[in-house]
Amino acid sequence: MNLIDTHAHIYSSKFDSDRDQVIEEIIQSGVERIFMPNVDVETIDRMLECESRYGDLCIPMMGLHPCDVKDDFEKQLSIMEDWLNKRSFAAVGEIGTDLYWDKTTFDIQKEALEIQLGWAKAKGLPVVLHCRESIDQTIEIIENAQDGTLTGIFHCFTGTLAQAKKITELGFLLGIGGVATYKNGGLDQVLPFIGLDHLVLETDAPYLAPVPFRGKRNTPAYLPYIAERVGDLLEISSAEVALKTKENALRLFKEIEK
Repeated sequence: MNLIDTHAHIYSSKFDSDRDQVIEEIIQSGVERIFMPNVDVETIDRMLECESRYGDLCIPMMGLHPCDVKDDFEKQLSIMEDWLNKRSFAAVGEIGTDLYWDKTTFDIQKEALEIQLGWAKAKGLPVVLHCRESIDQTIEIIENAQDGTLTGIFHCFTGTLAQAKKITELGFLLGIGGVATYKNGGLDQVLPFIGLDHLVLETDAPYLAPVPFRGKRNTPAYLPYIAERVGDLLEISSAEVALKTKENALRLFKEIEK
């Protein structure tokens, strides 16, 4: 299989002790590209080091994670905008909203998201959206911002069928990860009614490892387990899932097709 992981933090310190070995395992598993979402200003150098070290395998995005939107968010966004103006990135991400960890920052999370959506429109880039415990709020923000040019991924989708349909009607893809393999993940009630055209695969490594590795450090090398589960739910082969989700990802991230 030729798989694409549309969301993995392979630059995370959790891989510092064995990153080269993990990269070899990733390549052997059939994953040919890893799209890396940025988190904050502090992660930029680590992310770009992975890009430099592993060539076309690791491809960076640029954005401010909603959990890192604090009082200094405007300063962080200024630095990130400078980066976007001086070199290419695959997407504006990981951006969005999060009401799981801290509800008190929602107003500035929304402000930061709207600013970054403006970058995406201006540069013709897709966005990669985080929306933990805030999927309806994020859908509403995207609806209000959608002018026909916004595209992207609702990362780590775990919502309902109705939410999935809203997202796909907005022209966005669903990022499907390890939760699809969980007994009570809920995606068995969604994916069979959505179809492969609207899906991309992701691991969110080092988080959310699929069964049978749940609870352990996740890695893009486990992406075949997710492809297999999606194939089971759609009653097609994992190879077909790999091919179509790869096509969907490359179409979305068109400016870095190499």
